[in-house]
Amino acid sequence: MTSSSVHSTAAAQPGTAPTASAQPAPSSPVAPAVLMILGSCTSLQFGAALAAQLFPALGSWGVTCLRLGIAAIILLVIVRPAVRGWSGGQWRAVVAFGFALGAMNGSFYAAIERIPLGTAVAIEFLGPLVLSAILSRRLADLACVLLALAGIGMFGLESLAGAGALDPVGVLFALIAAVFWGFYVLASAHVGRHVPGQGGLAVALAIGALALLPLGTGGVLTAVTRPGLLLLAVATALLASVIPYTLELAALRRLPRHVFGILLSLEPAIATIAGLLLLAQVPSVYGLLAVVLVVAASAGTTITARRAQARGADDADRAEGRPAPSDGELETLPADEYPAALSVQAIAEPEAITGQFPVLDPQEGEADDVGGPSGRP
Repeated sequence: MTSSSVHSTAAAQPGTAPTASAQPAPSSPVAPAVLMILGSCTSLQFGAALAAQLFPALGSWGVTCLRLGIAAIILLVIVRPAVRGWSGGQWRAVVAFGFALGAMNGSFYAAIERIPLGTAVAIEFLGPLVLSAILSRRLADLACVLLALAGIGMFGLESLAGAGALDPVGVLFALIAAVFWGFYVLASAHVGRHVPGQGGLAVALAIGALALLPLGTGGVLTAVTRPGLLLLAVATALLASVIPYTLELAALRRLPRHVFGILLSLEPAIATIAGLLLLAQVPSVYGLLAVVLVVAASAGTTITARRAQARGADDADRAEGRPAPSDGELETLPADEYPAALSVQAIAEPEAITGQFPVLDPQEGEADDVGGPSGRP
């Protein structure tokens, strides 16, 4: 894998008609892809719930280091990135991506050490929602952010009503994770444009693990000396990184982008279920209402992005005399048009965040089709 130039495709640009490669194959049913996304969300959140059970022995920072480090080892072995050919700019992009990835995951795990899993995920969703509203500058996206804020406000009402109070440090860590999720989306897209294949993600995972090592050294050393804990850490890396990314990447080849984004919006609800089943975290009425509002806000952002993109494409088609695609035509994400790592807004609304999806120049080679760990918390 060499450092090749990247360019955007018509299917990834707003206001252009989808290319032939953007159309789903007739033999690619949507139902299995939907199950893949639901399986990805379930694996991701149940992996986080499993990680929470390791916190008493290893600490949240130690578990984060192990999860990112193990996932990095797996992906580095599979991808074998040609880092010697990277330019200084590529290295800077990957390092920034790695720090954002490490800070996002570390803050998230520190949050779920103190507050319920579903609550932490709901608060963290503010990151990509606010980023989408800022970059798209659409009133509909702003309304979705306000809807999500109303949902988060339910936790404050719960405290005022005496029904329960959240650990303020945990809430702060969840908000920090939300901020770094926004940076993660931008850094992921930047690496995707400049580093072909999945080498950037593999190295970024390793950088993220090393960046958190000063905080997680004690937990890592404990796991190394206790094989049972190390085995659970490997399971966490598989459930929360490798399996979700593999399923998402497979689903992207069969599923329209807007449907993909809407399904990922269910993560706060799935996290709440995982917290209930594995951690005995029973949500209150206020908590359930908060999750519903955040899920609706995230899905709403995806839907408005889809409509805006469709209007732009129709206008471009009419201006250039091209026939508009029929309602039955679905715009999926081709295998060579995925960013360095997957996230709700980077997939649901790529134009608002990057203006394009990166693809390797076909004259210089084909993009690697390698599945690897997801960096999403």
